[in-house]
Amino acid sequence: MEKLTLHIESLIFAGNPSISFDDIKNALEESLGTQFKDEEVADCIGTLMEKYSSDDYSFEIIEIGGGFRFMTKGAYHGTIGTFLKQNTHKKLSKSALETLAIIAYKQPVTKTELESIRGVNSDYTVQKLLEKDLIEIAGRSDGPGKPLLYSTTAKFTDYFGLKSIQDLPKPKEIDPVENQIGEQAPIEEEQNDKKIGFDSLDKVEEE
Repeated sequence: MEKLTLHIESLIFAGNPSISFDDIKNALEESLGTQFKDEEVADCIGTLMEKYSSDDYSFEIIEIGGGFRFMTKGAYHGTIGTFLKQNTHKKLSKSALETLAIIAYKQPVTKTELESIRGVNSDYTVQKLLEKDLIEIAGRSDGPGKPLLYSTTAKFTDYFGLKSIQDLPKPKEIDPVENQIGEQAPIEEEQNDKKIGFDSLDKVEEE
């Protein structure tokens, strides 16, 4: 059991950004050539979570985005936040946040549906969100022309600290002021993807 726990620990450590229960179990069985009961694997994960809950560690194992991963504990978020601010200046623009919110609530959604809610062309922002791996192409619609469908990725739930997409707040629970994070959109983004504020979230709920 101890060695099995160590194998699971290594898998969670290597998971990027997280690793699901099924992926852990499948990797163990293929690597070790043995079938394991769900309860056995779950007990080992529980043992690891209890181990790293100790104050002796600055990090812990949490369940997030449909999987498990190592994350620093809240007491050290300030230090990590300082480091991140010192090493990155790239934030999501307001246009990107708005587009991402609509995709998250309406997914899977076509670009035409997205733009009908926002009222502006979203080519530039959609491309940037794809490059950041916050959204992905989820297939094609059955509608005319079979347009591409977009949905959020596992990186999205991880980025916003959500256990699953079901943990998203209701649109009307969102405070527009508090959610004006990110920096001013670049000039080229302003030209191709004009910002219209968070009023479009109300449209999402109305639909």
